[in-house]
Amino acid sequence: MTVINGLPAHVLFVHFLVVLVPLTALLEIVCGLWPAVRSRLVWLVLVLAVVTTALTPITTNAGEWLYDRQREHSPILVKHADLGGWMIYFSAALLVVAILLAALHIAATRSGTRRPVAAVLVAVLALGVGIASMIQVYRVGDAGARSVWSGELTTSDKP
Repeated sequence: MTVINGLPAHVLFVHFLVVLVPLTALLEIVCGLWPAVRSRLVWLVLVLAVVTTALTPITTNAGEWLYDRQREHSPILVKHADLGGWMIYFSAALLVVAILLAALHIAATRSGTRRPVAAVLVAVLALGVGIASMIQVYRVGDAGARSVWSGELTTSDKP
């Protein structure tokens, strides 16, 4: 998918990721640190992580199509493309944390006991992955915005 209603698909899909990555990351952090919230939101967090992971390669593929339409690339656009290529790893990490949160929830529900060591490990992982993902989506978006606003995409380059 490269164009939607006359606009590059990347421009539209990226807005989903700009919202979904931080939202998923924040919810994972809260669920990791607060068991009462985990029991209520764990399934929503898992769905958000799956959607985020599915949309990430779609967004980067649409971005690659846009990138390949130009002959020459500014350093900031190259940086944006490189950073965007790494986003799938951050999305996958968010998915892994969501799965671990769900597993922790299921284990606590079935056994009726809490696993404090596992809960602490998952909370630390959620905190690290969540913060790293939010930083990465900011870095990708910042480089992309700078490339657009610096005139990287001229009128003749736009579809």
